[in-house]
Amino acid sequence: MSVVNGSVPQTSSTMSQTHIVILAAGQGTRMKSALPKVLHEISGKPMIARVLQAAMALSPETVSVIVGHKADLVRSALADMPSLRFAVQEPQLGTGHALQQAEPLLAGRSGTVVLLSGDVPLLRQETLRSLLATHMAAGAAATVVTAVVDQPYGYGRIVRHEGRIAQIVEEKDA
Repeated sequence: MSVVNGSVPQTSSTMSQTHIVILAAGQGTRMKSALPKVLHEISGKPMIARVLQAAMALSPETVSVIVGHKADLVRSALADMPSLRFAVQEPQLGTGHALQQAEPLLAGRSGTVVLLSGDVPLLRQETLRSLLATHMAAGAAATVVTAVVDQPYGYGRIVRHEGRIAQIVEEKDA
């Protein structure tokens, strides 16, 4: 995996706190299940629980979960974590729209927002620590974790120019 920085610097005062936003609104239609994708279990735990476990390594000030499809089921599955804050994305209009739903939960706060997908159960604490350290050391406005995979079927593509992200292309357009 690699960590790629954006090019617009932040001021040090805006990087004092970490806020986690986890996207968990999708249906997971490719899974052919009525259960929200993030609630499918991996080794006895819902995927989103594994993402939350990794995220906690950053000692975040806040953790927000964006829910949508069967939101009550997702909230119920996470009821043992009362500090979580929830926002509803309805209708589901993509990743950017989902992140916008977190805006009221982050109003008046400063720091670094770490945006995670709730369906990435193999995300490691070390990866998140490296992401945050790289981001802060560079003073970047945005930092993205990417991976090079042998068989990228099903994934969008990162197009780089001189080591920086130039664009993200959906698989159907790659």
